[in-house]
Amino acid sequence: MHGTMLVSATELASHRADPTWAIFDCRHDLTDHARGARLYAEGHIAGAKTGRNGRHPLPTPTAFAEFLHRHGVTPASTLVAYDDAGGLYAARFWWMARWIGLKNVHLLDGGLTKWLAEKRSLTASVPPATPAPTSLPVNVNHAALLSAADVLARLTDPASALIDARAGERYRGEVEPIDPAAGHIPGALHRFYKTNLSADATFRPPAELQREFETLLAGRNPAHIGHSCGSGITACANLFAMEYAGLTGSKLYAGSWSEWVADPTHPIAKGTG
Repeated sequence: MHGTMLVSATELASHRADPTWAIFDCRHDLTDHARGARLYAEGHIAGAKTGRNGRHPLPTPTAFAEFLHRHGVTPASTLVAYDDAGGLYAARFWWMARWIGLKNVHLLDGGLTKWLAEKRSLTASVPPATPAPTSLPVNVNHAALLSAADVLARLTDPASALIDARAGERYRGEVEPIDPAAGHIPGALHRFYKTNLSADATFRPPAELQREFETLLAGRNPAHIGHSCGSGITACANLFAMEYAGLTGSKLYAGSWSEWVADPTHPIAKGTG
């Protein structure tokens, strides 16, 4: 499966003029929501479109499909997403596109970091919105999502687990720069999403990732695994990495820590356990 999930800078450059390829600039900043739009205006890969992110509920599947349709996406399109932050925002786009039924969705391996390291050009020209000739069908994979109630019900199930993608100090509850309470969901495992990347921001070999995730999962079925973070963004990076490593079927807890701590009846853990 992993061979279909990433495209190289060289491959993307060769398809920039291909009308069947749609490129999406997913740059963002969780503490500065205007940053992505500013960076896009300053320069982006030619042909790349952009959108707006919130903190950070999912849009309705129909609204997301309408956004893609306005930018010419059809079921036959090849979608490529990139960012400048190790793929976390691009992975959220990848997951959302897969969630509404699109299959041919990829990340630019190494993102804009790798693109610029290879001395490839950017443009400030904004491509026009060109709606596809027909509407984009929506085929939602409802099983790909976990709710807070699902997570709560799994707390006592040893066959299930949640993987927290946040930095270690946030997972342990030592600091919390964004949300109102520090800590993690009880029983959650920890894997910082950047662990999946090489020094040049490309993904590490899938066999290496598979070994490490299998050690973390300790025999659990990948289909019984959920992913969380602060607000459902970086969780997608770990979910992508598991799929890339051939460990398929894990799920996203989109509300993540920010939703979990909004309910004072939900338990909270700190430390490494």
